[in-house]
Amino acid sequence: MTKVIKYSMKHLEDDTSVNVHHSILHVDEFDKTFVNVHYSILHALILTVNFLNELVDRIKGKTLEEICKEFDVNNDFIHEEEEDIHKENAWVFE
Repeated sequence: MTKVIKYSMKHLEDDTSVNVHHSILHVDEFDKTFVNVHYSILHALILTVNFLNELVDRIKGKTLEEICKEFDVNNDFIHEEEEDIHKENAWVFE
C-alpha cells in the first residue's frame, strides 16, 4: 500500500500543464522504475490498485450518508465533536 501511495503522490505532484511532452517522458521513466520489482510485489500492487478502484466506483457520486450506509459505518461522534471536525477540515466540505 505504501508504494501505491507513493505512486499516487508522484503523479499528483507532476505539473503536466507546463510541458505535456516532457512530463509524459518523465512519468514514463518513473513508472518504469516503479514497476521494476519482483513479480510478487508487482502482483500485490495490481491487486491493491484494483481494490482501490472498486472502492472508488462504490463511493463515486454518493453523499457521506450514503457511503456510511454502504459500508455500515455508524457516526459515534457527539454533536460538538462533529462540529470541531467540520471546522478543522472545512476544505473537505466545500
